[in-house]
Order: sequence, then C-alpha cells, then structure tokens
Amino acid sequence: MLKKIIGIVLLSFPVLAFAQVAPATRGGGLDLSVGAEFSNFKPDYGFNRLSGFTVLGDLDGIVLHNLGAEGEARWLRFNQYLGETQDNYLIGPRYRFYRFHKASFYAKFLMGGGFMNFPNKIGSGSYFAYVPGGTVEYRLSHHWAARADYEYQFWPAAPGGVFTYPNPSNGLTPNGFSVGASYRIF
Repeated sequence: MLKKIIGIVLLSFPVLAFAQVAPATRGGGLDLSVGAEFSNFKPDYGFNRLSGFTVLGDLDGIVLHNLGAEGEARWLRFNQYLGETQDNYLIGPRYRFYRFHKASFYAKFLMGGGFMNFPNKIGSGSYFAYVPGGTVEYRLSHHWAARADYEYQFWPAAPGGVFTYPNPSNGLTPNGFSVGASYRIF
C-alpha cells in the first residue's frame, strides 16, 4: 500500500510542479476599473465654481503594462450661476509614470465634447475639447482604489465670455479637481 501511495505522488509530481495561478504565468493582463468622483471646476466663464459628478472607466495594460485608456462623463450642475452648467464626455490615453507602494501616478490626455449652458439663458453650445491632466490612485484593496484628479481643459472654439469684448475670443479653459473611488472589475 505504501509503495502505491509513493508511486502516485511521484507520478503526480510533474503535474504539481507546473500548476500555477494563471495571472502569475501571464504577467497580469488587462485591468478594467469603473468609478465615480465628485468634481469642482472653474468654468472660465464668470466668477463661480461649478460642482457635480463624474463617472469613469479605466482600461490598463492595452499595449504596454503602463499604458491604458480612460473615458469619463462629467455633469457639473451644482452651484450654478444664473443657470450656467457644463458637461464633458471625454476619452483618451493615460500613462502610469510612477508607482510608490500602493500609490500610482498617471498622466492623461483626453479628447471629446464639452457642452455648456451659458448664464442668463443667453445660449448653449457644444465644443471640441482636449484635456491634459493627472491622476493619483491609492490602492485600498485588490478591488478598491481612492483617486484624486486634476484637469486643465481647452475648448478652443468656445466664446471667451463677456470679458473678452471687443477683443477676439481665445476659447474657454475650464479646470478643476475631482476626488472619488474606483472598483477594479478584473
């Protein structure tokens, strides 16, 4: 009986030696995270700051381990000045340039649409926007991360506001901060 058990163990040993967790053999793969943030932005039109919510999605490890993509939708509807609102729908690459323990630092460049309702119901518009920014994520667990984000948006075709008249408009440059959390799906 003992000879049979030793024989089974010895015959099973090569199989056990190659048994590993799949991500350890592949080196990770794609990471998909979704999240939400509270945002506070200076709309670059008037004197107030607009607040609202952002939903986002991050896909990391597309081509290179540190290169990924981010998409976000932001609705700035709180603290309105005479009905002023701004919305953004943006997507683009992000690059992790530094990691320190559980903290990761990203640079990003997003592009998409910026939509604005001007104060006093003087009109609304939709404009192309390009957005450099940076993000810091702090991993709380395998799935959860806290994050802080800064963006400086460029809306080159947007009217620059009442403060530019009679000079030509150079567009709008909304900028602001967001804080929130994200959940890693896989």
